[in-house]
Amino acid sequence: MPKLLTITEVAEMLRTSPNTINYWIYKGTGPKSIKVGRRRLWSEADVLAWLEARREPVGA
Repeated sequence: MPKLLTITEVAEMLRTSPNTINYWIYKGTGPKSIKVGRRRLWSEADVLAWLEARREPVGA
């Protein structure tokens, strides 16, 4: 079972605010999330994969 994170945990992990995470959800640009009832949760693996996909090459 993957570790599921709340919006607060994702924001802390990415060193940003929950408002920024909500904006990314609105724009469709943030990490993939899972809706469970009215709650939105993130798989830790999906957040790490999203972050890795944004890594810039050395010297960029």
